[in-house]
Amino acid sequence: MNYKSRLAELLLQKSYVRGEVTLTSGQKSDYYFDCKQTALDAEGGYLLGKCLLQLLKPEIQGVGGMTLGADPLVSSVSVLSFEEGRSLPGFIVRKKAKGHGTNQYLEGLANFSEGARVAVLEDVVTTGGSLLTACRRTREAGLLISQIVCVLDREQGGKELLRGHGYDLEALFTKNELLAYQ
Repeated sequence: MNYKSRLAELLLQKSYVRGEVTLTSGQKSDYYFDCKQTALDAEGGYLLGKCLLQLLKPEIQGVGGMTLGADPLVSSVSVLSFEEGRSLPGFIVRKKAKGHGTNQYLEGLANFSEGARVAVLEDVVTTGGSLLTACRRTREAGLLISQIVCVLDREQGGKELLRGHGYDLEALFTKNELLAYQ
Protein backbone atom coordinates (compact mmCIF):
# COMPACT_ATOMS: atom_id res chain seq x y z
CA MET A 1 0.00 0.00 0.00
CA ASN A 2 1.19 3.51 -0.77
CA TYR A 3 0.62 5.05 2.66
CA LYS A 4 1.10 8.65 1.55
CA SER A 5 -1.37 8.45 -1.37
CA ARG A 6 -4.03 6.84 0.78
CA LEU A 7 -3.38 9.40 3.52
CA ALA A 8 -3.83 12.22 0.99
CA GLU A 9 -7.21 10.74 -0.02
CA LEU A 10 -8.36 10.64 3.60
CA LEU A 11 -7.06 14.13 4.38
CA LEU A 12 -8.93 15.56 1.40
CA GLN A 13 -12.06 13.63 2.30
CA LYS A 14 -12.13 14.26 6.06
CA SER A 15 -9.95 17.29 6.84
CA TYR A 16 -10.00 19.72 3.91
CA VAL A 17 -12.98 22.08 3.94
CA ARG A 18 -13.53 24.88 1.42
CA GLY A 19 -15.04 28.13 2.62
CA GLU A 20 -13.94 31.35 4.28
CA VAL A 21 -12.60 30.96 7.82
CA THR A 22 -10.51 32.89 10.32
CA LEU A 23 -7.42 30.96 11.36
CA THR A 24 -5.77 30.85 14.79
CA SER A 25 -3.25 33.36 13.46
CA GLY A 26 -6.12 35.79 12.75
CA GLN A 27 -5.59 35.49 9.00
CA LYS A 28 -8.55 34.87 6.68
CA SER A 29 -8.45 31.82 4.44
CA ASP A 30 -10.62 30.31 1.71
CA TYR A 31 -10.18 26.83 3.20
CA TYR A 32 -9.85 25.12 6.56
CA PHE A 33 -7.72 22.08 7.25
CA ASP A 34 -8.88 20.18 10.34
CA CYS A 35 -6.28 17.42 10.58
CA LYS A 36 -7.84 16.03 13.77
CA GLN A 37 -10.74 14.63 11.72
CA THR A 38 -8.29 12.34 9.92
CA ALA A 39 -5.94 11.81 12.87
CA LEU A 40 -8.79 10.54 15.05
CA ASP A 41 -10.01 8.13 12.38
CA ALA A 42 -8.55 4.63 12.90
CA GLU A 43 -7.08 4.33 9.40
CA GLY A 44 -6.11 7.99 9.28
CA GLY A 45 -4.29 7.83 12.60
CA TYR A 46 -2.44 4.71 11.49
CA LEU A 47 -1.40 6.28 8.16
CA LEU A 48 -0.31 9.52 9.80
CA GLY A 49 1.80 7.56 12.28
CA LYS A 50 3.40 5.47 9.53
CA CYS A 51 4.16 8.46 7.28
CA LEU A 52 5.52 10.64 10.09
CA LEU A 53 7.62 7.76 11.46
CA GLN A 54 9.19 7.26 8.02
CA LEU A 55 10.32 10.91 8.00
CA LEU A 56 12.03 10.81 11.39
CA LYS A 57 15.82 10.88 11.48
CA PRO A 58 17.60 7.88 13.05
CA GLU A 59 18.90 9.94 15.99
CA ILE A 60 15.39 10.94 17.16
CA GLN A 61 14.73 9.61 20.68
CA GLY A 62 11.16 10.81 21.12
CA VAL A 63 8.35 12.92 19.69
CA GLY A 64 6.10 15.62 21.01
CA GLY A 65 4.11 18.70 20.18
CA MET A 66 1.61 21.32 21.24
CA THR A 67 -1.75 20.15 22.49
CA LEU A 68 -4.33 19.64 20.91
CA GLY A 69 -3.26 19.34 17.29
CA ALA A 70 -0.21 17.19 17.94
CA ASP A 71 -1.78 14.88 20.54
CA PRO A 72 -3.07 12.18 18.15
CA LEU A 73 0.08 12.46 16.01
CA VAL A 74 2.38 11.94 18.99
CA SER A 75 0.33 8.98 20.21
CA SER A 76 0.23 7.31 16.81
CA VAL A 77 3.96 7.73 16.12
CA SER A 78 4.90 6.56 19.61
CA VAL A 79 2.73 3.42 19.48
CA LEU A 80 3.79 2.48 15.95
CA SER A 81 7.46 3.08 16.79
CA PHE A 82 7.19 0.43 19.49
CA GLU A 83 5.64 -1.99 17.03
CA GLU A 84 8.56 -1.35 14.66
CA GLY A 85 11.18 -1.89 17.39
CA ARG A 86 12.19 1.76 17.67
CA SER A 87 10.26 2.70 20.84
CA LEU A 88 9.96 6.50 20.76
CA PRO A 89 8.26 7.97 23.84
CA GLY A 90 6.01 10.98 23.47
CA PHE A 91 5.48 14.29 25.21
CA ILE A 92 2.74 16.89 25.02
CA VAL A 93 3.31 20.62 25.38
CA ARG A 94 0.58 22.40 27.32
CA LYS A 95 -0.70 25.80 26.22
CA LYS A 96 -0.64 26.89 29.87
CA ALA A 97 1.40 25.55 32.78
CA LYS A 98 -0.43 22.93 34.78
CA GLY A 99 -0.99 25.31 37.71
CA HIS A 100 -0.51 22.62 40.36
CA GLY A 101 1.75 19.67 41.10
CA THR A 102 4.97 20.08 39.11
CA ASN A 103 3.58 23.17 37.31
CA GLN A 104 5.30 22.12 34.07
CA TYR A 105 4.43 22.84 30.46
CA LEU A 106 5.43 19.35 29.26
CA GLU A 107 3.69 16.08 30.04
CA GLY A 108 5.64 12.85 29.62
CA LEU A 109 9.07 14.14 30.67
CA ALA A 110 9.65 11.13 32.95
CA ASN A 111 10.25 9.12 29.76
CA PHE A 112 13.17 11.31 28.67
CA SER A 113 16.71 11.99 29.78
CA GLU A 114 18.06 15.54 29.84
CA GLY A 115 19.36 16.39 26.36
CA ALA A 116 17.34 13.73 24.51
CA ARG A 117 17.06 14.43 20.78
CA VAL A 118 13.41 14.88 19.84
CA ALA A 119 11.18 15.72 16.91
CA VAL A 120 8.42 18.26 17.38
CA LEU A 121 5.27 17.33 15.47
CA GLU A 122 2.47 19.64 14.33
CA ASP A 123 -0.68 19.10 12.35
CA VAL A 124 -0.94 22.39 10.42
CA VAL A 125 1.58 25.22 10.08
CA THR A 126 0.43 28.65 8.97
CA THR A 127 2.55 31.41 10.50
CA GLY A 128 4.55 29.08 12.76
CA GLY A 129 3.84 31.02 15.96
CA SER A 130 2.39 28.19 18.05
CA LEU A 131 5.06 25.80 16.78
CA LEU A 132 7.76 28.24 17.86
CA THR A 133 6.17 28.36 21.33
CA ALA A 134 6.18 24.55 21.49
CA CYS A 135 9.87 24.54 20.51
CA ARG A 136 10.79 27.10 23.16
CA ARG A 137 9.01 25.15 25.90
CA THR A 138 10.58 21.90 24.70
CA ARG A 139 14.08 23.41 24.90
CA GLU A 140 13.33 24.94 28.31
CA ALA A 141 12.43 21.44 29.53
CA GLY A 142 15.94 20.25 28.61
CA LEU A 143 15.22 18.44 25.34
CA LEU A 144 17.14 19.03 22.10
CA ILE A 145 15.07 19.60 19.00
CA SER A 146 16.61 17.73 16.07
CA GLN A 147 13.65 17.83 13.72
CA ILE A 148 10.31 19.55 13.15
CA VAL A 149 7.67 17.78 11.06
CA CYS A 150 4.12 18.80 10.18
CA VAL A 151 1.31 17.19 8.27
CA LEU A 152 0.39 20.30 6.24
CA ASP A 153 2.41 23.42 5.53
CA ARG A 154 -0.08 26.06 4.39
CA GLU A 155 2.90 27.94 2.88
CA GLN A 156 1.97 31.17 4.63
CA GLY A 157 5.27 32.10 6.28
CA GLY A 158 5.66 29.43 8.97
CA LYS A 159 8.61 27.70 7.34
CA GLU A 160 10.43 31.01 6.95
CA LEU A 161 9.74 32.09 10.55
CA LEU A 162 11.09 28.80 11.85
CA ARG A 163 14.16 29.03 9.61
CA GLY A 164 14.82 32.47 11.08
CA HIS A 165 15.01 30.79 14.50
CA GLY A 166 17.35 28.04 13.31
CA TYR A 167 14.79 25.31 12.57
CA ASP A 168 13.97 23.48 9.36
CA LEU A 169 10.34 22.51 8.81
CA GLU A 170 9.58 19.28 6.97
CA ALA A 171 6.03 18.68 5.79
CA LEU A 172 4.27 15.53 4.70
CA PHE A 173 2.37 17.83 2.34
CA THR A 174 2.34 21.46 1.32
CA LYS A 175 -1.09 22.79 0.42
CA ASN A 176 -0.30 22.51 -3.30
CA GLU A 177 1.10 18.99 -2.97
CA LEU A 178 -2.02 17.82 -1.14
CA LEU A 179 -4.38 19.43 -3.63
CA ALA A 180 -2.51 17.70 -6.48
CA TYR A 181 -3.97 14.41 -5.17
CA GLN A 182 -7.51 15.56 -6.07
